[in-house]
Amino acid sequence: MNGIENNSSATQILSNRSVLLYAKQITHNFDYPLFENIELELHSNETIAIIGSSGCGKSTLLNILSSLLAPKHGNVFYENYNIFDLSQKKLLELRRNIFGIIFQSHYLFRGFSAIENLQIAEFLSGNAIDKNLLKRLKIDHVLDQGIGELSGGQQQRLSIARILTKKPKIIFADEPTGNLDKITAKEVMNVLFEYVAYQKAGMILVTHEDDLAFMCDKVYQINDLHLERVK
Repeated sequence: MNGIENNSSATQILSNRSVLLYAKQITHNFDYPLFENIELELHSNETIAIIGSSGCGKSTLLNILSSLLAPKHGNVFYENYNIFDLSQKKLLELRRNIFGIIFQSHYLFRGFSAIENLQIAEFLSGNAIDKNLLKRLKIDHVLDQGIGELSGGQQQRLSIARILTKKPKIIFADEPTGNLDKITAKEVMNVLFEYVAYQKAGMILVTHEDDLAFMCDKVYQINDLHLERVK
């Protein structure tokens, strides 16, 4: 990768090997201000939840942190690289190999079966499908079914399995349990927490469910344009 910004404070923070991601002075707005001067660090083996009222900018902030949206001001660093200085090719490599993004919508390939969706991730990443993971997510019995034959909850769990198959270093999850009942949601969150611990990865979660948020190591709330730590 190339295009690192020469920023001494960011370099000093990221010299700590446990820091996976560092956001510096992130400010964004659309027709109205969303947030300003947000700073956030994500360490390995750490899970962070971001909560806040509807429309406060939680998903927008996650999109910025995960490289999908450039902020109006500020920078996001991964391994000392300002990700928004990277070439499009390097940015795509980052999203494919390092970042795992779980959307509210599953974005599975329709016209393919469940197992074929997983095999695509297996092929692109070179990582074998984890059969135990499929059992933990309770989708091991639907692998031959088409995407349209699956329930919304099964589609979401398949999407999560597909993301974890590529073994990302950082998981960005936007309401990942929105289609699940509370019991299944907690089971899925436990799978994600165990993945983070086992792979020494990190996760940033956006949710409106406080009980799920407070399962994370740290909880932040967007309030009055700023990010405040509440746990």
